[in-house]
Amino acid sequence: MKILAVANQKGGVGKTTTSVNLAASLAAMGRDILLVDLDPQGNATMSAGIDKHDIERSSYDLLVDRVPLNKVVVHADTSGIDVVPANSDLTAAEVQLITVEGKERRLREALATCSKPYDIVIIDCPPSLNMLTLNALVAADSVLITMQCEYFALEGLSALLDTVHQVSESVNPRLRVEGLVRTMYDPRNSLTNEVSAQLHEHFGDLVYRTVIPRNVRLAEAPSHGLPAMHYDRYSRGSRAYMALAGEFTKRQQIGVQPQEN
Repeated sequence: MKILAVANQKGGVGKTTTSVNLAASLAAMGRDILLVDLDPQGNATMSAGIDKHDIERSSYDLLVDRVPLNKVVVHADTSGIDVVPANSDLTAAEVQLITVEGKERRLREALATCSKPYDIVIIDCPPSLNMLTLNALVAADSVLITMQCEYFALEGLSALLDTVHQVSESVNPRLRVEGLVRTMYDPRNSLTNEVSAQLHEHFGDLVYRTVIPRNVRLAEAPSHGLPAMHYDRYSRGSRAYMALAGEFTKRQQIGVQPQEN
């Protein structure tokens, strides 16, 4: 079971869109996928087709009350994936975990009890480097970083890489950077091309060849509770995520090594 955290402390860079659509695309390729929503906004939950207002248990119960994973997981029929859902209850988790010993290991311990043989667990992180993101990084084998090719992107990236390095040095020595995915990509924009070139220069093969374009259908899909491929499988956004899933799978098969920190 490979555990992949999708992270960036900057908001609005396509983390949730990537988490949900990569999960659904991998499921369509025959993989057993678990999507863990660690964002109190619950957008991944809703985008996968589960009503965050109508769930019995959430990732809050998993982390704080240590409810067994199999009692929290919900199957999203429309996406073909299993989901650990989230809602606003999760905002209280950080405060309630503050005095708990081993609080940063709660998610790792929960996933270790998983009885279903998932191929890949994808964790959608909140847009900040808080206790929830730390739980994801401690649980994960690797981190997939989503980012827009814009002016402040590299500055935010260095802060995230520092955090990944600190976590790998202290509590999770197996943690690596899986790769960087460029989202909301517009090749007509000169700044996009400039930042993209810098990413290739600094990170080489860690930068995925697949780029995720700005796409209306991709933006519309969550409001219908569907991943893009189930909303409009022929849209540019849907095809981009299928290509990303293919590239991700190929990298695992040929043993492309994520970057050590």
